[in-house]
Amino acid sequence: MNKNYFFQISTDPDVDARKCAVAMACAAQAVADGHNVSVFFASHAVKLLHRDFIENMDKNVSQEPGFCLEILKELIRGAELFCSTGSQAVLGVTPENGTEVLVEGLDLNWSGPPGVIALSADADVSLSY
Repeated sequence: MNKNYFFQISTDPDVDARKCAVAMACAAQAVADGHNVSVFFASHAVKLLHRDFIENMDKNVSQEPGFCLEILKELIRGAELFCSTGSQAVLGVTPENGTEVLVEGLDLNWSGPPGVIALSADADVSLSY
């Protein structure tokens, strides 16, 4: 039976990259298992969507080059992805300039607290990292 999974990732990957990689891997596993998955990247976890950051994260999680980017690509293919508009803005990223900074192929839903509340309210399972 398919469930609606909601993952909120708000850990700063500069503080705990491994936790962020685990969060994305769990979300990707839920997709692979056939569930409906929504992932909201908040606070400094929005860096995980930045091309330069995610391409260089593997060494921080003791993985082979390309590992973290491939997990993100699995989420791009199979999950609904959201990011905090305000958190991205703090890092200088907006919907208007996002294509210059973000991973190619992202079809992001830009939101804030209202999106988090709506997604969590509709979820059968909520996980926060």
